[in-house]
This record gives sequence, C-alpha cells and structure tokens, in this order.
Amino acid sequence: MNQSKHYDMEEEETELQSTSPVKIPPPTVLQVLPALLTGGVERGAVDIAGAIVDGGGRAIVASAGGPMTHELTRLGAEHVKLPVDSKNPFIMWRNIRCLVDLVEAEKIDIIHARSRAPAWSSWFASRRTNKPFVTTFHGTYGNKNQIKYYYNSIMTKGEVVIAISGFIAGHIHQNYGVPTARITVIPRGIDLGKFDLTRISKERVVNQAKKWRLPDGVPVIMMPGRLTRWKGHLILIDAIKELGHKNFQCLIVGSDQGRKNYRRELENVINQYGLADVIHMIDHCEDMPAAYVLSDIVISASIEPEAFGRVVAEAQSLGRLVIAANHGGARETVVDGETGWLTPPGDAKALASTINRVLVQTAKERQVFSEQAIQHIQNKYSKSNMCNKTLEVYNTLLGPKFSKLSSPS
Repeated sequence: MNQSKHYDMEEEETELQSTSPVKIPPPTVLQVLPALLTGGVERGAVDIAGAIVDGGGRAIVASAGGPMTHELTRLGAEHVKLPVDSKNPFIMWRNIRCLVDLVEAEKIDIIHARSRAPAWSSWFASRRTNKPFVTTFHGTYGNKNQIKYYYNSIMTKGEVVIAISGFIAGHIHQNYGVPTARITVIPRGIDLGKFDLTRISKERVVNQAKKWRLPDGVPVIMMPGRLTRWKGHLILIDAIKELGHKNFQCLIVGSDQGRKNYRRELENVINQYGLADVIHMIDHCEDMPAAYVLSDIVISASIEPEAFGRVVAEAQSLGRLVIAANHGGARETVVDGETGWLTPPGDAKALASTINRVLVQTAKERQVFSEQAIQHIQNKYSKSNMCNKTLEVYNTLLGPKFSKLSSPS
C-alpha cells in the first residue's frame, strides 16, 4: 500500500514538473584538508565555507577536526570528521571510499583539496564520481627526490589550480610544468572587519600591553608566527644584538607547537647575548589585532620564502610599519619603500640597519607609510576579494545546471 502511494506521488510530481519551471539546485562544495587547527590553510577553508553559505550554497568540510570546527559550524557550514590528515597509504586508500560515499550521499558538486595527503584521496574520489576537482597550492613543498616530487604533484591535478600568490604560481609553472591557463592566483584574504583600526579600542591595546608588562613610551618590535627555524628568529636576535642599544622592547610571539628544543635554543641565545631584558618570548596571543596596534615595527625574517606572508599583510592592514625578507610572497604584499621595507634574507646586519632606519622615522613619515599600507591591503588582499575570486572558480566549473553562488558584498 505504501509502495503504491509512493508511485502515485511520483506521478503527481512528474505532472507538476511538466507544468512548473525547473528549479535549479544550489551547489554543494566539499573542501578537504588535514585538520582544523590554526594556520593559513585552515583560515582559508573556513572563510570560503562561510562565503559559500552566504552565497546560497552548501559548504561541507572534511578533516580530522580541531578547534576551528566550532567556528566553521557557526558560519552554517557542516563538518565531517575523517582521518584525512594521515599519510599512511592504507588509511589514505580507505579515505577514498569514505569520500566517494560522502560525495554520493550528500550530492556534492565540487571537491576542493587543500593539502597533499587528502588531495590524493580526494582526486581518486573525484574520478570515481566524475566531479570537478580543484586544488589550492599553499606552499612550495620540498621536492628533494622523485618520490617527494611525485607526492607533491597531486596538487597540480586540479582542473583549476589555485595559487595563493604570484610567487607560488611561478613555482607551480616552473617546477611542475602546469600551463598558466590552469593556474588562478587568489591571494589569501585579510578580514578587514577584524583588522580595522577603528574597531580596536584603546582599552584592548592597553590591556594587552599590561598583560605583557610593557613599559610606557618605549618602541615595540614584534615578530609573530609559530616557532620554527625557517621563520628566522635567530636572524632577528642577531640583528637586535647588532643594534648595540636597548631603547626598545622586542616580542617574539608564537607557539612552538612541540618544538621545545628550538624554544630552549632561542632562549639560550637571548641569555648569552645579555638580551633577556629586551627580547621576550610569548607563547600565545588571543588578541592579535591589539598586539599589532601596540607594536611600532612588525618583522618577518623568514630565511625561506613565504608562500604568502599573512603576518606582514595583517600588520599593514592596521597601518603598522613592516620589515620583511626580500623573497617569496613578501615581494607582493610589501611595496618596498612605500608600504614597508624589504631586506636580504638571512642578513642580520641589513635587518639591524633597517630597524634603526625605521625607529627614527618622524611621526609624519610614519603616517604616510601607514596610510599607504592600509590602502594597499584593502585594494588587493581583502577577505572579500579572496572569496569573490574563489566563488568565480566554482561557478565556472558548475556550468548552467546549477544556480550561481553569489559573491559577498
């Protein structure tokens, strides 16, 4: 009886469909990344998920989970927990089946992979389900041997390969031979609602300064970022020693993420140089916008090229004076001599010289740099710009069968 009723309903639906306009379904986009911890990959995935939902689509993220899951779900996106962070070949193989089931059950229209291990499983799943496959190339990735090169090459398999900077686009083309027509440069976006001078109260800045016990009226130099050797913390410490004076406070802000030996090495060098009263290591900061605002100079001293360089972009969005190593994405996010300064990578003496130059800037000179920096980031590196361009990629791949995702205002 129920079965007969079911068929009758199908016939009625068919009649209605023949007389009513066909409703075009909203698209569903699946992003796959290792985990939802803290970092540029995760930040980008959450921002795009929110844009998909705001644009009228459905956003699903598959990862091993993490603290940013709550932020994701608050935006109206959905999270599916899978061990896609694993590089174990057997687990990666099982993930293919899980992703195929997910694509079919949730009627997913596009698969977007943001890291290598999950990209392998996602690529096979896309081939089995005949769904468009997109990748975002977030770094240069080491390719010291053929095995590593082949492993990395999965990030070039997207029908569209998104590069997070012009530097990364050049790397993809030169090292992997990907035609430029398949590469789309979409820089990471800064949340200009969060990183906005007018929204950061004086009270927040004062509270942050008190928390870190910073003396009044003393210039503050800050180097934010996780503690890993290639970020160049030792170069900064050598530069501070090279300056030969202590008329400022220097903050190294960032988690060691388990690199305890490296943290101890940095602390030992600081003590050996007699700089413990000048350089302070801070594990975590909950209010980075306020931390930027209380800083006079923000530094990125990476000895390897940054794929993008979020720190100097965030700092400029708040009008801070920035100094960055002259390679990688910093060459795009910093206009040397106009919005900040670039120094030779790994050159502590050059960095010290530039710090000295910036410290003696007049208030008027600082204001000019500040205004130019804010305008530069607003024009080229906003979150809305990143979201708009990514949704354009999705809409192109979806074709006429689906309603288009609308861009945020």
